[in-house]
This record gives sequence, C-alpha cells and structure tokens, in this order.
Amino acid sequence: MKYIFTFLLLITIGVAAWLLNLYNEIRFDINQVVNYNPKKTTQIFDNKGKLIANIFDKEHRLYVKYEDIPARVIEALVAIEDTQFFEHAGVNPDAISRAMIKNIKAGGYAEGASTLTQQLIKQVVLSREKKLIRKIKEALLAIRLETILTKEEILERYLNQVYFGHSYYGIKTASQGYFRKNLYELNIKEIAILVGLPKAPSFYDPTRNLKFALTRANQVVKRMHTLGWINKSEYEYAINYVPEVFDDTLTKNKAPYVVDYALKLLKDDIPDIKTGGYKVNLTIDLDAQEIAREALTHGYNGILERDQKLQKNPRNNVDKNDQAVEEGYFVNSLNGAIISIENDTGKILALVGGVDYQESSFNRVIQSKRQPGSAVKPFLYQTALDVGYSPASQLVDIGRTYDYKDNEGNEKKWQPKNYGGKFKGLITLRESLVKSRNLATINLVTDVGINEMYKGLESFGITDMPRDLSITLGSFSISPLYLSMAYSVFSNDGVQVTPYMINSIVDFKDNIINFEPQTKFVKSPEQIFLMKSILQDVVKRGTGRRAGVEGIELAGKTGTTNDNIDAWFCGFSPSIQTIVWYGNDDNTPMRKSEGGGTTAAPAFSYFYNKYLEVHPEIKREFSKPEGVKTSIINGKEEYYTKQSPLPEIETPQVIEKNIQGEVIEF
Repeated sequence: MKYIFTFLLLITIGVAAWLLNLYNEIRFDINQVVNYNPKKTTQIFDNKGKLIANIFDKEHRLYVKYEDIPARVIEALVAIEDTQFFEHAGVNPDAISRAMIKNIKAGGYAEGASTLTQQLIKQVVLSREKKLIRKIKEALLAIRLETILTKEEILERYLNQVYFGHSYYGIKTASQGYFRKNLYELNIKEIAILVGLPKAPSFYDPTRNLKFALTRANQVVKRMHTLGWINKSEYEYAINYVPEVFDDTLTKNKAPYVVDYALKLLKDDIPDIKTGGYKVNLTIDLDAQEIAREALTHGYNGILERDQKLQKNPRNNVDKNDQAVEEGYFVNSLNGAIISIENDTGKILALVGGVDYQESSFNRVIQSKRQPGSAVKPFLYQTALDVGYSPASQLVDIGRTYDYKDNEGNEKKWQPKNYGGKFKGLITLRESLVKSRNLATINLVTDVGINEMYKGLESFGITDMPRDLSITLGSFSISPLYLSMAYSVFSNDGVQVTPYMINSIVDFKDNIINFEPQTKFVKSPEQIFLMKSILQDVVKRGTGRRAGVEGIELAGKTGTTNDNIDAWFCGFSPSIQTIVWYGNDDNTPMRKSEGGGTTAAPAFSYFYNKYLEVHPEIKREFSKPEGVKTSIINGKEEYYTKQSPLPEIETPQVIEKNIQGEVIEF
C-alpha cells in the first residue's frame, strides 16, 4: 500500500510538473487576449452621417464595446454556448464530465465542453485541432485568463473576435451585414440566428441556408425559454418569426473615386487606416455625389448619341476635313470628370473621376492633367481689369502673324484664329470673353504684357506655364482639382479656397481630429464682381448657353483646346462651384463639334437642375458689392469700379490691316 501511495504521489508530482512546465511554455500567449487589438474596419461617412464605405484588410470587423451590447445578446449567447459562464472559473467540470461520457458511448468525439473563455483562447491563440494537448493548453490559459479579465471583458473580446460567416467578424458586423440593423434594433429571433452561427458559420449562413439557420436559431430560442429567460409570448413570436436577410457586399462602397482619394490622403499619416477602426467623416454629400455621377454620364451619353448619328450619316457633318469622320470616330478612350465644391469653404461635395470605375479606377479629377483651353481666359481678363481695363474697354479683334523659333531654332509663323475663322474688328472686353474671342484675347495679352499676365496667373495659383502667347489659349496642363481651386477666386468673391474632402477623423479611442478650410485673399470682391457679371453673360447668351438652369443665377466659362482634345465647363452658382471635363484618355481629338459649350455645359446644367430638386434652399442670386457702380456707355448699362473705370471716349476710330494685308476701317 505504501508503494502504491508513493507511486501515485510520484505520478501526481510528475503530472503537476509537466502541467507547470507546459504552462510556462504558453503563459505569455495569453497576452494576445489580454492586450486584445484585432483588425478593425474603418468606416467612411458623408457630411450627413451616411455610410459611404467600409474599409478593411482581410477581416471586416466593426468593433462594439461591452456596454453597447444588448443584454438579450448576452443571454442568448450564454444560453446556447455556456449556461454557467458567470459561475465557472474558466473551465466547467460538469460539462467536461458530460462530454466525456457521451464521447465514450459514441466511441469517438461527439461533444465538446469548451466554455466561452476556452473558445476565446482557441480563437485568438491556439489552433482549432481536436487534440488532447491543445485542450489542456486551452484549459490552463482559460483558468489564468479568468484571473486577469472580468467576465464582461471576456465576452466583449469573444463577440468581437468570433467569425459569423459571410466574411463578417464580430457580432456588430454580422448584425449590420445580415439584417442592416444595429444590435439594439435586433429582435430575439435575429439575435438567435447570430449567436447560433459560430458553431458552423458556412452551414448556418442565412444568405445561403436560411432553413438551417432558422432551425439552429429555434434551438437557441427554446433554450432561452427553458431557462426562463424569455416568456411564453416572446417564445412563440420568436419561433414563428422569419426575418429578412440581406446579402450585401462587404465594402458597400457608394463612391469608389471618393474612397480611393480619401485613402490616398490618409495613408501616409495614418498607416493603419484600414485596420485601426477609424471613423472618417467627409465633406462629400452623397446626394450631390450621385447627381454628379448622373450628370457625367448624361454628358458622356450625349457624345455617344451624336457620334452614332454621325456614323449613320457622315454627310450631316459640316466639316468635311474632320479627321475623326475620315478615319471613323471611336470613343473607346472617351472619359470625363466632375468636381463640385462649396464656394466659401472649399469643401468637396462631389467628386467623380470617370464615367465607369469598374472599367477604369484612374481618377481624372486628381490624377489627370489636361490643357484648359479657353477656360483660362477669365484669369487673363481679370488681370487686365486689375490694371485698369473695364468690361466696356475696346479690344482689337483682328488676326496677326507671329514669328518665332522652335526648339531646334527653325523659323516658324503662328497665325491664331477665332473659332469659325471670323473677326469683329473692335469688341468690348465683356463681349470678347462672352463670345470667347481668341484674337481679341491674344491682342489683350500683348497689350497688357506677357510678364504682367504671367504674374496674374500665378496669383491665382496657376504655375508651370510657358512664358509666351500660347498661355492665352491655355497651352499648359492642370488637373480639374487645381483648376477648381483657381476658379474659387471667382466663385468666392476674391478669396481662394483649397478644395478639401476630410471633415474629421475619429480614432478607436474617440479622439477627434478636425480639418478647417484653407483660404487666401487674392482679389477684392468689387474687382471679382466685374468678372462674375461677365461670366454670367457667358451662360445667359454666350458660349455657355447650354449650362443655364431656370430659377438660379449661374456663371462660368467654356474651354476647348486645339483639335477639340479637351472640353471644359467651369462655373458656379452663388454657393456651389462645379468643374466638368471631357476628353479622350489617350489625348486624341474628339469631333470638331465637341467643345466646352456642346459637351461639358449640358452636364453642368444637369447637375444644377437635379441639385436644386434636392436642395431648393440654396442661394439663387449673386450679390453686388457696394463698391461696384453702374453707368450707361454706348447705350448699354455697364459695371465699373474705381480700379476699373469706364473709358472716357465711346467709339474710337481704328485703322488696321488684317493678316491678308487688307485695310480695315472702324
């Protein structure tokens, strides 16, 4: 007997030593649970709190804190998975005994006895293999974990870690994914479906196997009723209830160009932007975003329709030398872009970088640099106004021949023309811009001086330009984003705003970073109003007539580059500015009839028509600063300021020769 006792004692000591050694090997593994920091989904919202997209890396997890988990969820989980969870110390001896008996009778593994604490250990630290050594490790760590964390902390970790199928990690994710509800909105049956999923997520996935999911959920409901945790009426309702289940995409990305740009802005400063569980609040208005997308598509379809008509009957085209007609016009690389901002803040309300994100994720608002063409003219004319010209000043609209040398030193001649090849002789500054007269603009730039004009353009933030007369035709490259910033001087009464899209960022600990508008004074409101009044005429009766919308004052400028490679409309209402661009990605010409007024202006008009339906409260009329005066000149009312006085003589006589050497008298 003595030897037996000694033998048993040695075995006990040996087992204890083995367990102690085993525990020492794995005890630091528990830190992964104690210092739990899983990958968490970042959510991006619009300016009204509407979800734009979920952003995550591999695991889509919307983290929920214990205090935000409804009691019914805890009851349902504990009822089906671990009824004695709040009584045991990490392992449940009674459950282990029952499982052992059932497994012996079955002659193999038939039932487990893992507590929720053990399941959490298995999820975070250990493998899922049904091996004895793993179960022992699991038990040792579970017992230890219960001495470090509270029951509530264990449940919080469990409900955020566990996989609920359909690529949903955590119960909050599953709730919003399967039912489009927050946890507190769930009924008993919906809760039962969720807590029943971890046993076999794929098998019980309600989007694929609703019948099996309901059967499993009813087991949960019956268990809750048996325990007395729900009454008879709650039980009967839950048993018979069949919820609506949704099969949503994980990202729910409603504005992919916007989301890509937001991530580009944030990734350098916030490396864990996809896994840190941030809430990113944007300036984007999802209603405006959808309208902008529709507007861009509207303009794009207009180009296609005109092309189809041309292909059916090429003789309808008035320009027989149109290369696009001769070679056959294809729109495989045709695309567009649109950006809308608040005039006074620069907040980006809508940003669409292409007509179809699935075909091309290249963001033409941000990444594409195109020539602005005549859309640059307002900056040139504003510079002229600021050095003493007025809207009534007379400009010479005739052709000239310019001699220059190319990069190889060869003598060249440049003979710019107006659209249509005609010229007016004399024309007011206002009319020249309203009708977008190239020759009058070139002569104006020549008279004011290239250096003065260059400085003027730089004051608007336009850089990297050639120092020659080609700037009058917009022969430099700029993105729609930067052109939007430049145009904000006109839409915001002389104060330039930098377009921005991030309103605020909230981290996982509820720390908030807010972003504010960036502004720069450039011109006086009085001087800008002179230009604004001209740009209104562009829309009312000039090249931008197709941009007009009944019931609201709009101002803007068309832009068309050489060979119709780029087509723009850059304009604004009293509160919102919008830039529209169309062109071929490969920089090949569009048809000659595709210009800013034909191609881009209709999309601009579409946007404001629809926007007014959603936001009828926006400001409809422009305001005139007190420093702007009016007078009658040549029988017409005209604006002027102290800096831009009206000319003293009405109609000077000018004798000039045209480019053919013929004398023209005015």
